[in-house]
Amino acid sequence: MNPKVEFVDVVDIIVKAGDGGNGSVSFRREKYVPFGGPDGGDGGDGGFVFLVADPTLSTLYHLTEKKRYVAGNGENGRGKKQNGRNGDDLIIRVPVGTIVKDYHTGEFIADLDEPGKYCCVARGGKGGRGNTHFKSSTNQAPRFAEQGVKGEERHVLLELKLLADAGLIGYPNVGKSSIIARISNARPKIANYHFTTLVPNLGVVTIDNTPETSFVVADVPGLIKGASEGRGLGNVFLKHVERCSVIVHVLDIAGSEGRDPLQDYYDIRKELEFFNPELASKPEIVVGNKADLLSPEEVEKRTREIEKAIGKSVLPISAVIGTNLDKLKLAIWNVVRESKKLFVGTIDLKSVDFRKPEPVKLVLPDRVDIIVTKNEKGEFEVVSEYVKAYMGKYRKEAKLMLEDIIEILQKHGLEEKLKAAGAKDGDTVWIEGVEFIFKE
Repeated sequence: MNPKVEFVDVVDIIVKAGDGGNGSVSFRREKYVPFGGPDGGDGGDGGFVFLVADPTLSTLYHLTEKKRYVAGNGENGRGKKQNGRNGDDLIIRVPVGTIVKDYHTGEFIADLDEPGKYCCVARGGKGGRGNTHFKSSTNQAPRFAEQGVKGEERHVLLELKLLADAGLIGYPNVGKSSIIARISNARPKIANYHFTTLVPNLGVVTIDNTPETSFVVADVPGLIKGASEGRGLGNVFLKHVERCSVIVHVLDIAGSEGRDPLQDYYDIRKELEFFNPELASKPEIVVGNKADLLSPEEVEKRTREIEKAIGKSVLPISAVIGTNLDKLKLAIWNVVRESKKLFVGTIDLKSVDFRKPEPVKLVLPDRVDIIVTKNEKGEFEVVSEYVKAYMGKYRKEAKLMLEDIIEILQKHGLEEKLKAAGAKDGDTVWIEGVEFIFKE
């Protein structure tokens, strides 16, 4: 027996897009060209993170292996105008029917309800421009470039709304819960009375212990005669099998409840057709459970009688002692696999054109803000969001960066603001961790 894969329909993960590479500060240095101009290349953009609906998956279990998923960073630019390579995008596969939300705010991001449908959940950072972009008539040899921008990081919640590939239907107490407990990881409550199950039990069945060869099976409760009209809660639970690939119709072949299994079959089929004709036309596997209550001869006789009446094969099984359960698993998988092939044949995830939004760019504030405060030591501290953004945007030598910052602040009234805050000659002033002595 293969190990059982867990059914996971809700998972939260942290996604991190790649950071942009830094622009290069470089100058042309060739023989006979002693004073070449700037030739620093641009940094590459960071990789994006996408989620894509993959019809071969039935559960989010594969995303429980780790919490954090990271795309590739862009490479730094180089000399000779060589741009850095863009970071590799990260493509995360999820089952069709996955709803994507922001974990902290609950904001709806996407409903990946069709094979090949995708969404971007984290944008890569823009690569910084090299110093070739900053040459001007007044600055022929710019010794600065742009820094790459950090990629987005996001905590996302994934919820799988498409419940099952296969739906087990049949009258109460025919053994659906026992079957799902034996062939999957589900652990339903099982008791010998009607309507034990008031919600569908879900379980994952695996063939080769891989996500691609697993499928989700649902035990659909509450079906009785009149279910489509609301009796026995059947009309509520029939909705859970509308999108299944195959219906597994379970009969009590031993008639242990005093009912005729053949009549049960006709009653349930009538309810399916009344509720949704399309549902009734789905592939159906007919199972005769509780074969352990009969002799082999009786099992064979009743199986032939039912097959002759309904014109379909009947697989006799016993959920109690395990008879033919492996055959049942394979029978279901063969139908589910063919259903998935229809999607796989038309959706090649490798050829999906993942269209990217604009990468994350660092834009300087519209105005230069300056806030001056006085600390407990009597020293003055200058804070400016513009300066912080400026420092994050450009790569310069410390001396050049400091000169630029002072010039920017002075042009926008730094001295007047320090005076207004009470600064006098000789007072200590701190700007972004650098100490100055104030002089009028």
